[in-house]
Amino acid sequence: MVVSIIDYGMGNIKSVSNALDYLEAKNQIVERPAELEGDKIIIPGVGAFGDAMKNLNSFTPKIEEAFTLEKPILGICIGMQILFDESEESPHIGGLSVLAGSVEKVKTNLKLPHIGWNWLKIENAKCPLFEGVPEGYVYYAHSYHARPEKEITVATSDYAGDITAAVWNRENIYGVQFHPEKSGKMGLKLLKNFLSV
Repeated sequence: MVVSIIDYGMGNIKSVSNALDYLEAKNQIVERPAELEGDKIIIPGVGAFGDAMKNLNSFTPKIEEAFTLEKPILGICIGMQILFDESEESPHIGGLSVLAGSVEKVKTNLKLPHIGWNWLKIENAKCPLFEGVPEGYVYYAHSYHARPEKEITVATSDYAGDITAAVWNRENIYGVQFHPEKSGKMGLKLLKNFLSV
């Protein structure tokens, strides 16, 4: 089994690869669409929605093929946000539309971007990512979060208002707003669970 990590110029690539190395999971950093042949795919990243979609454009057909083949896909941070239809951060730029809903700025009276540790509340323990994972602190770096149209939210955090922390389409698509690769043992357990789906 090989995990493909898409490198589309949006950062955090090496830290994800290092976490998978620690878990002794074979992984490859993929810079060209033709190389995207892994059994599972991770779309990591930090940055703006519009930039992410522009940089990911050449990968879109291969990602859509992976959806069709029902390969497990994990979006991290901006990688989760682009799974949705659109974002108010980048109006008139569509997302991958794999998950129904939009991305909006976090509504809070606290400082943005939201950077640091926050408590993760698991809303659906049946999600394979959270099997055996207790509630605890995870690491965030973002100003926007998803608002799914359907009941696919499986974890939330409170930052003077609810944040959609994790989603699952009940099939092969997973997304986390936080960074499991920077969230210590809890994040590693979540990534290990992804390797098993």
